[in-house]
Amino acid sequence: MHRREFLEAGTLAGLALPLSSLRGTAAPVSRAPAAESRIGLDDWPLEEATITELQAGMAAGKFSAAELTRAYLDRIEKLDRNGPKINAIIETNPDAEGIAAALDAERKEKGQRGLLHGIPVLVKDNCDSGDKMLTTAGSLALASTPAPADSTVIAKLRAAGAVLIAKSNLTEWANFRGNHSISGWSGRGGQTRNPYALDRNPCGSSSGTGAGIAANLATIGICTETDGSVTCPSAFCGLAGLKPTVGLISRAGIIPISASQDTSGPMTRTVADLAIMLGALTGVDPRDSATAASRGHASTDYRGALDPNALKGARLGVVRSYFGFLPSVDAIAEDAIKVLKDRGAIIIDPVKPPGDGAFGQAEGDVLAFEFKDGINKYLASRGPGFSMKTLEDLIAFNSANKDRELQWFGQETFVDSQKRGPLTSAAYLKAKAHCHQVARVQGIEMLMKTHNLDALISPTAQPAFLIDWINGDHFSGSSTSLAAVSGCPHLTVPMGWVSGLPVGLSFYGRPWSEAKLISLGYDFEQATKVRKPPTYKPTIDLGSAHG
Repeated sequence: MHRREFLEAGTLAGLALPLSSLRGTAAPVSRAPAAESRIGLDDWPLEEATITELQAGMAAGKFSAAELTRAYLDRIEKLDRNGPKINAIIETNPDAEGIAAALDAERKEKGQRGLLHGIPVLVKDNCDSGDKMLTTAGSLALASTPAPADSTVIAKLRAAGAVLIAKSNLTEWANFRGNHSISGWSGRGGQTRNPYALDRNPCGSSSGTGAGIAANLATIGICTETDGSVTCPSAFCGLAGLKPTVGLISRAGIIPISASQDTSGPMTRTVADLAIMLGALTGVDPRDSATAASRGHASTDYRGALDPNALKGARLGVVRSYFGFLPSVDAIAEDAIKVLKDRGAIIIDPVKPPGDGAFGQAEGDVLAFEFKDGINKYLASRGPGFSMKTLEDLIAFNSANKDRELQWFGQETFVDSQKRGPLTSAAYLKAKAHCHQVARVQGIEMLMKTHNLDALISPTAQPAFLIDWINGDHFSGSSTSLAAVSGCPHLTVPMGWVSGLPVGLSFYGRPWSEAKLISLGYDFEQATKVRKPPTYKPTIDLGSAHG
């Protein structure tokens, strides 16, 4: 039975497989052969199901949130623990089915909280959850006791009625531990694989969320970005992903890298689901002073931005600086620009940030200073009984457990950060001011004002590179840094394919312009309908370079 037929006429009760709770990295639960054959990899009736479709099914009584949760947990066992073994999930929530059942009872007694009521969500394993699951950033150093309380993003998702179904794997320490790191690998979780070609990388650091949402292991996902960790996995995995303006979403209770650049963001299969999810996450939070700047700029409902005619008359600047890393990607981007023109957009081509590329070393200095300050404060928040109390403790742990933590790459970034001084240091203040001036004032804001733009556009990144545990990642190009360093919003949506691997188109612009970017991305998405679910091939089809 296909998804639409199932959602219109079927019930989950007859199809969902019985599932015992999965805990952490425990062995898969055994199945009776008859039950195991009911749902195959290619005919799963909920594949690509959206929030709106699932809510319609629950409202009509066709299935419950508890049944929905069981079906997704079974999907995790079939595809993540077994089958192609994507390894996107670091730990499932032993209380997920109970939470969903309670939400079903609430729906029956009081009605629906909102569009996320009963919707399974996948959360990156650097967001504190005050439950039975661990929060570790993929590191064995933190794999002792759960966090004492929810991060703000998880608290908001729970308040909206979402079911936290699992934590996702990530590049350990969000790709901020050492040189030659391997995106998607962590000491605790192992290697996550790209569901479009299993020998390819899903990109980092939100690799597990990207691979998991692409593979339909949950309906929606939450992840984090410092520079590229929402947008790159989204592009590599054929998803819509948004890195919002720093301060739109609280970072409280999230394992930090940079107070200047860190943010959380949604990762979904459609722009409409992204808009729904974003509205549940915004708001001023006294636990994160950066959110005070969002007052008057944030919305709790971005569905009004879903305009299928948003591109008509929109002024878009093409940042050619982020072309040229692969001819096939350039060709797809040129096709995308033609679509934008056909939809009525006014294309200004090219535009070039005056200081483009001039903040690389300064960005690294800012992150190194801010990580030491932030991680020491975060570790203190885990309570007096938590064994890891400082960055120095983490370095010592890794050295003592190098056979499990340092077998593929080192901790040079940790060591460099430990050497840095306080945030009052002249070197830090100079680097931070330089980044702001070059990336934001002379970068995005000047370009937007000079050309009267609604957004900047460029390819998001290259197609997924091969997983390489010896040499590390093989990045050849991306457009993530300008928006990341400036703290401005960045939306990526699927724009095409290279040998069966998805590539994304980026829209980025002024601070607090999330609604505008969503509207532009939605129009492009609806005009192209590029996304398709993965088929879990062992490797790519080399028969076509541009398709």
